[in-house]
Amino acid sequence: MVINLMGGLGLFLLGMTLMTDGLKGLAGGALRDILMRFVRGPYSGIATGASVTALVQSSSATTLTTIGFVSAGLITFPQAIGVVLGANIGSTSTGWIVSLLGLKISLGAISPPLIFLGVMMRLLLKDRLAAAGLAVTGFGLIFFGIDILQTGMESLAERFSFEGIESGTFIGRLMLVGIGLGMTVVMQSSSAAVAATLVALHAGTLQFEQAAAMVIGQNVGTTVTAALASIGGSAPAKRTAVAHILFNVITGLIAFIGLPIFAAVSFRLAGFAESEPGPIAIAVFHTLFNVSGVALMLPVLGPFGRLVTAMTPSHGPRLTRHLDVNVAKVGAVGIQAAKASALAAFKELVHDLDERFATPGSVSGSRHVAKEARDAASEIMDFIGKLAKQPQSAQEVEAELHLLHAVDHLADLAETSSDPLDSWDRVDARMVKPYVETLQSGLSLVRAWGEADGRVSDAGSIDEVSTRLASMRREGRAVVLREIGEGTVSPESGSHAIDAMIWLDRVMYHAARFVREIDGMQQGAGVSSTPPEPSHPSSLADQA
Repeated sequence: MVINLMGGLGLFLLGMTLMTDGLKGLAGGALRDILMRFVRGPYSGIATGASVTALVQSSSATTLTTIGFVSAGLITFPQAIGVVLGANIGSTSTGWIVSLLGLKISLGAISPPLIFLGVMMRLLLKDRLAAAGLAVTGFGLIFFGIDILQTGMESLAERFSFEGIESGTFIGRLMLVGIGLGMTVVMQSSSAAVAATLVALHAGTLQFEQAAAMVIGQNVGTTVTAALASIGGSAPAKRTAVAHILFNVITGLIAFIGLPIFAAVSFRLAGFAESEPGPIAIAVFHTLFNVSGVALMLPVLGPFGRLVTAMTPSHGPRLTRHLDVNVAKVGAVGIQAAKASALAAFKELVHDLDERFATPGSVSGSRHVAKEARDAASEIMDFIGKLAKQPQSAQEVEAELHLLHAVDHLADLAETSSDPLDSWDRVDARMVKPYVETLQSGLSLVRAWGEADGRVSDAGSIDEVSTRLASMRREGRAVVLREIGEGTVSPESGSHAIDAMIWLDRVMYHAARFVREIDGMQQGAGVSSTPPEPSHPSSLADQA
């Protein structure tokens, strides 16, 4: 009995994991594309969250994707709340699959062939077809596990009874909710806990209202995973987890108080398929109280979002506080979050440089902006390293290569910016005026590109300025060296001027290269990650 119960649950959990991983791999970037295209407000967010969760059979995947989109600034937090509420509705689809296909239409007999087919597809095929094989394998294991679980539950029904726990009393109902919550915490899967409850009801181990009370606890217990995942995470991750917890607790209270009413309505709605309250009625009950919770939450979604935001203030480094370790598990979204952080650091750095040259005199500026950008670049590099450990498509790998190049140039630009020539005050302004003006024209283009978040491709024009400044620097260096030799310019003044030329050229070079890589990243894998580079001023001894 115990072995069958443990084995059945284990196979069910393994099947859910494999099916979810396979469906996510099969979908590729579809999760990202669907959320970007369809999430426009709370209603569309709820519909999208429910649909995507039902599609991939994982509310966690939907929630993590949503966290990444909030982190990357692609959707707002109020929109994200809608997606999370919808994911809660979508997660009830597992109960429908188990009650309709696993118990009413037993697929246990065809599970072994399905598992074999899926494994062969996973071993022999590639890319999305291999992912489809993983999903088929998981699908087969789910129903194989349900069959074994049923055998264990039938034995359990003969030896153990829940008759001592009265679902009609407050204490009894509370105990059943606690049992359901504990099952989810132990199994780390509300889907597995709900499946076990449905099988127990089908086997006669539980009565309908007992199973309903346990499902309420399981619905609340699923938030434990989100809470654990948010520990040490970013502010968006914590806000999403808090929103999830508050919504599930409020919904659970509503279902707990109105259990007799919800149970009666559920049984009546399930009457088309069951003569007695059974698994299908529980699936109806689970969906019904979640939909009711969403309906009650919609009118107060704005205040609810503000409350959650107030409960979870932002902390950590300003430029990279959204780089959540959980977002790194969803490659396509993690890349967007890393790109957003890199753009934020780059824009601040360019703004600081532009302001320096707008004010006559020293260009030393403040070094804290450069330090923040340099620290951000280091953290983004570490984050991309975590992304690289996850399964990725060829397009995602190509995007990461562009992003790595861009962040490397961001770090070099920050380093250059933090050492803006302490001798600038001793530079003859007339000797470097054309170079400063050229750099200013380039920075204006870069700043406009940054303010549009790189959505407008202007890499070609920016490259032209960088190439022109590099050519001016080579020619100017030769002229200054000749004047030093002729005695018309002092060696000290000439050396300061050459240093300034190289520094100005290096600033424009790294800014242009950053723009080029982000532009290439957005254009897709067809763009080379190493386009032709303007001459890089490496040292004072470079050739004219």
